[in-house]
Amino acid sequence: MQDQGVPQGSVLSVTLFNIHISSILHHLPPSVQRLLFVDDLQVSCQNSDMRLIERQLQTTVNRLVKWCDQNEHAITPSKSSCVHFCRKRNLHPDPLIHIGNVQLPVGSEVRFLGVIFDCKLIFLPHVLYLRKKCERSLNILKVLSNTAYVYGSARASVLKRLDTIHHSALRICSGAFRTSPVTNLYVVCHQPPLELRRRQLSANYFIRAMSVPSHPLKPFSLAIGLTRLYEASSFKIKPF
Repeated sequence: MQDQGVPQGSVLSVTLFNIHISSILHHLPPSVQRLLFVDDLQVSCQNSDMRLIERQLQTTVNRLVKWCDQNEHAITPSKSSCVHFCRKRNLHPDPLIHIGNVQLPVGSEVRFLGVIFDCKLIFLPHVLYLRKKCERSLNILKVLSNTAYVYGSARASVLKRLDTIHHSALRICSGAFRTSPVTNLYVVCHQPPLELRRRQLSANYFIRAMSVPSHPLKPFSLAIGLTRLYEASSFKIKPF
């Protein structure tokens, strides 16, 4: 809803449970906006008069309920939401929308298609959600980046399973095409292959371990006299 350039209004998001519901849009009043994606339906109305908003949205909800009853569908009030988008600072009424005998509570935010819309449209809740999600991903990267020397002794055929994930991540970060050569991705993103990365981490850890006389990994290092033996049998995995 807009009033003198200031967006305000009410948004009612209704979740249905069938993907073949595109015909429901033809039964809604032309005065409301609607957005349907798979089985998520969002309807909204904008006006400076809250009473007009209530009548338009309530009429829309009544038609939705009627259509669902006729087509053996159901609207769950507990999975539906109503948000009043308004940037006015003074007190103003919220809409009263009912699904049957159940009044929808007016919330401060709603999530639709992966985006969190807050009632003031400042998108702070969505930014905080993205930050928390990215921090979890960073924690995973921190763990993986410091444990390569643990699984670095696995066979090459096993470790190559991680290369496809690595290449996909580089393509996403650089915006490259799926057909872009892998070697070009390494150059553009300034990232080494995972094999070299594992060697680097293992070498750094090995140097630190060998500098400690009583380190428990020292007996497991490869003896110099066995180097030629392992080179003759390339299928054997060398000790750390």
